[in-house]
Amino acid sequence: MKLFFRKSGKGPDLVILHGLFGSSDNWTTIARSLSDRFTVYLPDLRNHGNSPHSEIHDYSSMADDIYQFATGNNLKKFFLAGHSMGGKTAVKFALEWPELLNGLIVADISPFETGRDNPSSFLQHQDILKIIAGTDISQAISRSGLESIFSTRIKSPAIRGFILKNIKRDDDGNFTWKINISALMKNLGKIADSVVPPDRSITPVSGFPVLFLRGEHSGYLPEGDFGRILSLFPAAEFKTIKNAGHWLHSDNPAEVTGAISGMLTAQDQ
Repeated sequence: MKLFFRKSGKGPDLVILHGLFGSSDNWTTIARSLSDRFTVYLPDLRNHGNSPHSEIHDYSSMADDIYQFATGNNLKKFFLAGHSMGGKTAVKFALEWPELLNGLIVADISPFETGRDNPSSFLQHQDILKIIAGTDISQAISRSGLESIFSTRIKSPAIRGFILKNIKRDDDGNFTWKINISALMKNLGKIADSVVPPDRSITPVSGFPVLFLRGEHSGYLPEGDFGRILSLFPAAEFKTIKNAGHWLHSDNPAEVTGAISGMLTAQDQ
């Protein structure tokens, strides 16, 4: 699948993958901060943003998409970062093609089953998808009208604003969704799945630095998973981003940028 992407900067290559309900423009501020030292690629994952839709939505397919993206853009060796669903995709890619990576950064997600220790996280995404699927936005007149519609359905202003970024106008001028709602609803269980099959032994991956970031107020990366993560990536380090929840790149972009920059710069020297 050929993914839409944004590109900026110059220097060593860095690919950043957004999470569920996200898109490439969620990371443009951080990409801009890094673009004086790195060439930053921000792809839209399948069923999101401006990339193609498919009824298939699992980590094997998304990792394959990134492999095709890398080869299509002649990326011989690069840094790979990902948030949430994008973080799991990045882990899957690292397990399959470690020889292509200079470093791996995973933002606020465990590679293992999401919701095992924090079931509310899975239910939150499920509820958001139900709200999106059950809301007719085609008759809305303006963005402010959309804000009014969703203000009673999604209470958090931050989450509501994040979701509303997925709305665009179609060729007739009516509002429609960028994301593939039906495919995401059908595959939400696969999105929550572990990227490490329980019945398969995984050879530990080494040879490049690995950094896991977790939001101080998030439960998506429980400390109980640290040991299992180290069995996959023995060199993995863990850093907590202060004053941040799951969308840590939005809650504390300066600290996230600093953490990413520090790891990339140290490896590039």
